[in-house]
Order: sequence, then C-alpha cells, then structure tokens
Amino acid sequence: MNKVGVIMGSKSDLPVMQDAIDILKGFNIEVEVDIVSAHRTPEKLFDYGKNAHTRGFAVVIAGAGGAAHLPGMIASLSPLPVIGVPVKSSNSIDGWDSVLSILQMPGGVPVATVALNGAKNAGILAAQILGASDKVVLDKIIAYKEDLKVKVNESAKDLG
Repeated sequence: MNKVGVIMGSKSDLPVMQDAIDILKGFNIEVEVDIVSAHRTPEKLFDYGKNAHTRGFAVVIAGAGGAAHLPGMIASLSPLPVIGVPVKSSNSIDGWDSVLSILQMPGGVPVATVALNGAKNAGILAAQILGASDKVVLDKIIAYKEDLKVKVNESAKDLG
C-alpha cells in the first residue's frame, strides 16, 4: 500500500502541488491526483475522506488556499495520515489564513502541516512515512538526503 493521494481545492493549486507529485514520482511512489473542494463539492470530500484507506492510499496530501478547510476535513474523516499544504491563493491574506487554518487543528484531528507552498516537503514527508515500513522507499530517501548533502558541500567549494 504505497499509494499517495494528492488532492487540492481547485486547479489553480496545481502549480504548487506539482512539487509533491514530482517528488513522489521521483521516488517511484504511485500518486493519484484529484480536485476535491471542501466548499464546492462537499459530497466528494466526504466520500474521499471516508474511503481513501479502502482505495489503497497510505497517506493523503491535501493542499488548499484561503480558508483551507480541505486538509482538516479529510483528517476528520480518514484514519490515514494527512499532510496539509497551505497555498497562497488569490483570495488569501498573504497565505496566513491558509497556514493557520491547516495548522490550528483541534486535539484528536492532527494534520501534519508544511510551509506555505511547501508541497515539495509534503511529498518528502509522505515518502518518509511510507519508508518507515518499506525498505525500498527508505533507501531512496537515504540516497536523496545524501544527494542534498553532496550538493551543499559542492556549492560551498564554489565560495572561494
């Protein structure tokens, strides 16, 4: 069960959420992408949240802007780990409304929250969750982090 659901409130969130999709595909993790609006398609949201675990997902990444109810609502309905990506959208208050809407969840309904527009980190975190029980994914995470270290050390050499 190494499939990750990546959902967003509207298609305008896709440029941000694409980073999560790309990182997961880079780790050869199956990704299913959909648009699920908390406010415009509540029936779809309820179905998705209640059934994500029966559809083979292990983690859900949910990105939303503005009031950003999508990640929290999915977390309230699903037994799966949910990673929220606050998206700075056109109707956003500089992104803070999205950050706080996702971050400030009540006890019992956790949402792992990454930085504003931080979908890349959401993808990495989802892969790390999967890697806790899948050695193939874990080895890819280890190699990825080693590559980060190499890149930093290489850039330091260029300083003179």
